Order: sequence, then structure tokens, then C-alpha cells
Amino acid sequence: MIPSIAALPLPRSWTARQVVPLALALLLVGTAIAYPLTDGGTRDAVSWAIVLLGATLSVVHAALSRGAGTGAGVLGLVAGTAVVFESVGLATGYPYGSYTYSDTLGPTLLGVPFLVPLAWLMMAWPSWLLAEHLAPRLRPARIAWAAAIFAAWDVVLDPQMVQAGYWTWADPFPGLPGIDTVPLTNLAGWLVAGAVLMTLLDLLVARTRVPGAPRVGPAAPFLALGWMTLGGALAHAGWLDLPGSAAWGAALAVPVLAALATRHRRDRR
Repeated sequence: MIPSIAALPLPRSWTARQVVPLALALLLVGTAIAYPLTDGGTRDAVSWAIVLLGATLSVVHAALSRGAGTGAGVLGLVAGTAVVFESVGLATGYPYGSYTYSDTLGPTLLGVPFLVPLAWLMMAWPSWLLAEHLAPRLRPARIAWAAAIFAAWDVVLDPQMVQAGYWTWADPFPGLPGIDTVPLTNLAGWLVAGAVLMTLLDLLVARTRVPGAPRVGPAAPFLALGWMTLGGALAHAGWLDLPGSAAWGAALAVPVLAALATRHRRDRR
């Protein structure tokens, strides 16, 4: 889901507001590159570092670009929604299907490892920002795009996490073609969760953003989103022996890239 650089509003002169998110994004990319090159406990530490950097980037960018209230709201809303959906999923099997977390992920809240809501934070804000770029005026279209991007991100991420032993599906069949470790119910669940979360997130941003706040462009979150999806797909194909999720990651990026190209051509007219 990486946007065309030509389509991004880049600042003419850099300030701390632009440098801090970009530095976090570059640290995230560098850490993500290390993931397929490590194993064992080192890989677990890299996974934590990726998620912590991604969550921090989301909250910091939201605060710098929309105001401190939005940053705090994004943190509370996304983390709270994640714990609700994941704890219900663990207890009932809905909406994702039946799964269990391993002890590798450490401390939990209502059975949900702390790493999980942080991962939602890493994913949710860049997904919403990209949807805002694609559909700035139509809320239903923006929410639909954001939920789809959010769910598509997990298509790449989930097989990688199952391979690492972080969670296990009770019945991974049927799955997407080429992915035999994650059931289709998980994708359906992410679309449902994404629709709820992105509706709430859209309302939150509308109510908390500070009028006239210094504008910070979306380049840093877009870089994180692009690398974690397409870069992740590359790692799956070349290092992690996950060709199915690699192919799906590339395929799901196509409609997003096409929409971005169309938007860029329209803006230039």
C-alpha cells in the first residue's frame, strides 16, 4: 500500500514537527529489515521494537498533525477497541475464528497481550490517513477504504506472526489461496473490526482536531505503511518462505496504487 512519492505533500523546509515522525518511520523501517535476518529471542525483541516504534509513530504524528487531543484520543480509542475485540474473540471465537496466544508475547489484559493493542495502533492511524488522502470529502468512502487497508495489512502480517509462534488458529481452513495457516474468518473479522474502529476514529479526528494546527504531512506514516506491507511481502518471498502472503500483499496493493494514481492525475488538472 505504498503511495507514489509524487502524490505526497512534502514540506519545502523541514522543522522538528516533520523530522520527528520521519525519524521514527526510518527507525521502524530499519528495525523491520532486521526481522527476517534474525531468529529466536532476538527476533522476538525485534518484533517488540517494530510494534513499539510503529505505535509511537502513530500517536506522535496524530498529536503533531491534529493536536494533542487527537493524539491522546487515538491512543485511548485504538487501544481500547483492540482489547474489546481481541478479548471477545478469545472468549467466543467471534468475529475472527478460534485462536490462542502463546506465552511468548508476555503480559496480558483480559487475555490479550499488551503487544496486540500496540500493533493495532501501529496499523490503524496510517490506514486512516491513507483513506483520508483517497477520499477526503466522503466519510463513508473514507471509512470503507480505511477498513479495507487495515484488514489488508493483516493479510501480510498474520501468517508471519503464526510462523513466529505468537498465536495459533484452531482451524485455519478454509484460508486464502496460498495461505494455509490463517482462516478466511480472520479476514472477515478484521473487516468488521476495521469498519467499527475507523468509524470511531473518523468521528474522533473530526471532533478533536485543532483548527489551524501546524500541518504535518503524512509522509512518515505512509512510509511505515508502505514498508510494512510491500516490504513485508518482499521479506515473505525472499527470506521467510511465505510466498502466499507475499503474493497477496502485492496483489492487494494494486487497487490502492491505482486509486492513488487516479487521485494524483485528478489533482494535477
